Amino acid sequence: MKKSPKVVLVAGAQGVIGRAAAEHFAKEAGTTVYGVSRRSIEGLENVTAICADLFDPVETGKSLGSLKDVTHVVFGAYVERETPAERSLANVALLRNLMDTIEETAPNLRHVTIYQGGKAYGADLGPFKTPAREDDPRLMSPNFYYDQEDHLRQRQKGKRWTFSVLRPEAVSGYAVGNPMNLSMVIAVYAAISKELGLPLRFPGPEAAYRALYQITSADILARATAWAGETEAAENEIFNITNGDYFRWQFMWPRLARMFEMDIAEPVPMPLAVYMADKAALWAEMTQKYHLRPTLYEQLVAWRFGDFIFGSAFDNITSTIKARRAGFHDCIDTEEMFSRLFEDLRQRHVIPPLF
Repeated sequence: MKKSPKVVLVAGAQGVIGRAAAEHFAKEAGTTVYGVSRRSIEGLENVTAICADLFDPVETGKSLGSLKDVTHVVFGAYVERETPAERSLANVALLRNLMDTIEETAPNLRHVTIYQGGKAYGADLGPFKTPAREDDPRLMSPNFYYDQEDHLRQRQKGKRWTFSVLRPEAVSGYAVGNPMNLSMVIAVYAAISKELGLPLRFPGPEAAYRALYQITSADILARATAWAGETEAAENEIFNITNGDYFRWQFMWPRLARMFEMDIAEPVPMPLAVYMADKAALWAEMTQKYHLRPTLYEQLVAWRFGDFIFGSAFDNITSTIKARRAGFHDCIDTEEMFSRLFEDLRQRHVIPPLF
């Protein structure tokens, strides 16, 4: 039977994951892309922007109810809440409200992709079994990753559409104002340190400096999303998706410093959420001085996210063998990824140029 033309709805299209996915699908010949976000969407070519609050089921129905041609849903939406239980209730509601509308209005729906991450293995709690595998036993709930997945599995029973769950780690890409974007944390921290005449000092403990870590490029994740949506081996399966390499900050950090033409110094545990909190006025001066894109400092970087990553004093490694066996082989050298991202931020006038 001939498939209907691909029409992709990307929820959370202004975030680092959703934006990369929308850009990827928008380059596919014959593919229509809708980008959904609570905030206005800027700079996405060939993407039809839809402003909607998925937390409101009535608004979701009104905003998305006319999209009768959707074949693929890419769910990158997320809301932060104080406790795990509150986080789970809120984020399951986002997914439920979207699926309630799309299942009712889009009879040709073929695939849904959702994203999880290191919290599925307890990376937020402390040292965990490495390399982590997709079939490792779950932890104690509440965990919104598990609850979203369970909702989707229950909902999918007896349906023609399928789903995939992708688990990246510390996604890095372009998205100003996204709370979980490690490349922005590093870039802005480096730019401010350089402006103050300071070396680029790793702000976490020595153990974190020496632990093994991994990262996922938003572009790699977008390609995995496209692959999962068209691959039988990915139907109703979970896959770890990373760049394909591992590194230690003690060796990566000097390379990052060279990308900003900076010296380095020994690590000192320094909570960025505390020591970067008073730098809004300085960033405003730098914005004028270097003709940067005007962005509210509070929306530029989530420093607590950086503290979480740089404070992880244990190995963080997941196995990507399952994805490779199923047919996804894309990878990128993480150092090369950082270099490209920082240059892209300079070209977009988000961070200062090199002199």
